[in-house]
Amino acid sequence: MSVTAKQMDDDRRPGVINVGDRKIAVNKNGYLVNFEDWDEEVANTMAETDGLDLTDCHWAAINFLREYYTEYEVPPSPRIVIKRVGHEFDAWGCTNKTIEQAFPLGGCKQACRLAGLPWHYCHAC
Repeated sequence: MSVTAKQMDDDRRPGVINVGDRKIAVNKNGYLVNFEDWDEEVANTMAETDGLDLTDCHWAAINFLREYYTEYEVPPSPRIVIKRVGHEFDAWGCTNKTIEQAFPLGGCKQACRLAGLPWHYCHAC
């Protein structure tokens, strides 16, 4: 089942997502409560909820967001993502347009959520 951006914004209940046999805490907007709870299985579970099959383009953006956040403690702007990993995207045949289309529920917000970054940084993208 695909979740629309409006449904995500309307969902104000904190809770959990089931990832295998684990229960992972998420906030009222579906973002992880604890950055350390993230792994690829968590990202895949969230993506499945969003109706996405994660591709190399998705993973390039997700991994970059996590690395950048770990180093600087803030997420990069979308412009920095494209500039810093543009050559990787090009190698996989991803363009700026396909990257924007890869995250249809709000580009930077959806990518941040899938990468496990905190809501208080990502809600403004």
